[in-house]
Amino acid sequence: MGTWSIWHWLVVLLIVLLVFGTKKLRNIGADLGGAVRGFKDGMKESGDKHADNGPSGQQLSGRTIEGEVKDKAKT
Repeated sequence: MGTWSIWHWLVVLLIVLLVFGTKKLRNIGADLGGAVRGFKDGMKESGDKHADNGPSGQQLSGRTIEGEVKDKAKT
């Protein structure tokens, strides 16, 4: 009772296909693939920009600067 066999999954897949249809599922898959591809391209571009804006030839020291805010200015 606790585990689902392959037959259960096949019945669920058949019901999903009947409800949504193959064309709708194909469109959903294409949209999802395009979104993932766009996300990967965006991450690649962001990484390139980050590498270009980094310090040239300098190593970051890793020090923390502590401070305190006296007054909060309204803008």
